[in-house]
Amino acid sequence: MGTVFCFLKVEIRLPISGKKINMALTKEQKKKAIDDLKKKVADLKSAVFIDFSKVNSQDLFAFRKELKAAGCNVKVSKKTLLGLAFGEKYAAIWEQAKVNIPGQLAVVFGVTDEIAPSRISVQFGKKAEALKVLGGIFEEKYIDKAKVLELASLPSRSELLSRLVGSLSSSMTKFVRVLDKIRESKEAPAVAAAAPAPAPQA
Repeated sequence: MGTVFCFLKVEIRLPISGKKINMALTKEQKKKAIDDLKKKVADLKSAVFIDFSKVNSQDLFAFRKELKAAGCNVKVSKKTLLGLAFGEKYAAIWEQAKVNIPGQLAVVFGVTDEIAPSRISVQFGKKAEALKVLGGIFEEKYIDKAKVLELASLPSRSELLSRLVGSLSSSMTKFVRVLDKIRESKEAPAVAAAAPAPAPQA
C-alpha cells in the first residue's frame, strides 16, 4: 500500500466575536514548522486534502480526536510551507494537488492505516457538512475526490485482519476434520484385524 495525506483548510474563530485569528510566524517558527512537516511527510502512508474553512472549532476538535485515535497525525499549515515540506520526492504530486487546495489548510497524515484518513474524513464530512474533501495522495500518486470516496468505502486494516484470521481459522478447522476422517478410516481395518476370533461352537 502507498501513502495517504489529508489537507484541511482551517480558520479559527473566536466563540463570541467570530473574528479570525491571524498570527504571523517568525522565521524560527517557520523553520520549525517546515521541519515538523517534513518529518510527517517522510513517515506518511497516505493523505487526503480537505477544505475546513467553515468548520467550527468544536467540530475541528472532535475531528482531531477521532483521527488521533486511528493513528493519524493532523497538522495545520499554509500552502507555501507545505509545498516546501513535500520537497523533491512529492514535487510532481504537489503540482497537481495545489491547484485545488486553498491558501491555508490542515493535513491529516495516515501513518499506520492507509485507508483511515479517507474513511474518517468522508464519514466525518457526513456529520459536519462544512468539511469538503478535495482530493488526496495514495500509493505515491495524486487522487481526486472520487477516488478518496472509493477508498473510504473499503474496510479498515483491523477489519481485514479480523476477516483473514477468521478465514484461516475456518480453513484450519475443516482441514483438521479431514485429517481425523482419514485417520479413522485407516484405523478401522487395523482394529478389526486385531479383534479376537469368535470361539468355535461345540
